[in-house]
Amino acid sequence: MKHGSTVGLALFGLAIMLAVIAPLAQNGASSQPNAKFQLPATDDGLPGQGPIRRKEWFKKLWAERRAKWAETAAQDHNAIVMLGDSITHMWGDDFSSVFPGLKVVNRGISGDTTRGVLIRLQEDVLSLEPRAIVLLIGTNDLEQKADPDIIVGNLKLILAAMTEHNPKMPIILCQVFPSSTSQSRPADQIKKLNSAYAAAVKGNSQVIFLETWPLFAKSDGDASPTEFPDLLHPNQAGYAKWAAALRPIFATLGYLETDDYDFTPEPGFVKLFDGKDLSGWSFRPSSNMVSFAEEKSTPDGRFVAKNGRLIVTTPPEGRRIQQLSTTADFAKDFVLRLEFRATPNADSGIFIRGKQLQCRDYPIAGPYKQLKNYRSGEWNEIEVTVKDGVANCLCNGEVLEAALKVPNTGPIGLEGDRGQMEYRRIRLRELQ
Repeated sequence: MKHGSTVGLALFGLAIMLAVIAPLAQNGASSQPNAKFQLPATDDGLPGQGPIRRKEWFKKLWAERRAKWAETAAQDHNAIVMLGDSITHMWGDDFSSVFPGLKVVNRGISGDTTRGVLIRLQEDVLSLEPRAIVLLIGTNDLEQKADPDIIVGNLKLILAAMTEHNPKMPIILCQVFPSSTSQSRPADQIKKLNSAYAAAVKGNSQVIFLETWPLFAKSDGDASPTEFPDLLHPNQAGYAKWAAALRPIFATLGYLETDDYDFTPEPGFVKLFDGKDLSGWSFRPSSNMVSFAEEKSTPDGRFVAKNGRLIVTTPPEGRRIQQLSTTADFAKDFVLRLEFRATPNADSGIFIRGKQLQCRDYPIAGPYKQLKNYRSGEWNEIEVTVKDGVANCLCNGEVLEAALKVPNTGPIGLEGDRGQMEYRRIRLRELQ
């Protein structure tokens, strides 16, 4: 080959190499194998505001995890994505025993911030076409002294990108978990941030706001060392409580407990809810009753019949008091039995002929915080015996109200206020 030709080919190869390197250099990436996934060297041109980790351990971890995820992207398609920082990261990659039958993938990176999540959101998460996203982020922003307004601004950008990608994809936003002043995450700052998160998503029907802060917080607002040994990261018991809080949400979304659920009432009991639709139930906002027949849900979607459960969904407004009642009134003495399951801090009620019995996530929301038999995140049984205008009310055999006065006649009602409540096995036996 002639010398001129050799020089020409060399120059052409150099031009091609520069064309490849230039975009990477603009983004601050290196020529290492994981260059595509490395953290940009500067904040210039990056979306959002606020802190991004810059320590060597984080940059290395960022690149390694993102490169690994790229290799499994095809098999992770349409998964439920757990997105966040070290709290999510340390939950691990195998959720088969936690959420049996569900494809769940972990997209948490230890040390990450809201801005870091925003930067990697498209490649690491949205490209998977997620079935749903569970988002827990913000604690590291606080440790890095970020202003709450900056953190919430990044959250809004994250949610906006998710909505633009798929406006029907459920987003479960978890409150920032409690920690400690010793971890540079004081309780008052976390509570302030969680309040700002709630305000940011108020009215957004795509976002399910899950109250995970009161699930873990002690009376002083800090994390408990029995569940957070280092006052930042959950142990096995802490992760189990988080999973229990998520399962009812996944069930309502149709991801878990999808089989038809039926039961045979005890002798003499009659079903008030058949588990299939809202037949026998109504709205009674005034003297004009609005009755339902074979509808699977109320027009606003607040009350839903699904797989044997009568679900009162989480209101986008944060709190909305609404009641569904039986079309029938009950004037005779009776025994009412049902089971309920509550998400953390959920607030609801059972109405007995119009008189409310508080039905809530009792240990957190009260008023019966000292119950010994209550099972958080699981099904609990209520039994109400009405005789001569007085109701004796039990939860898992423990007394809630020994002598609650009730009207002489009226329907059975189920109320929603805050959080998600589910009811099933609703049955009644009239007493002779």
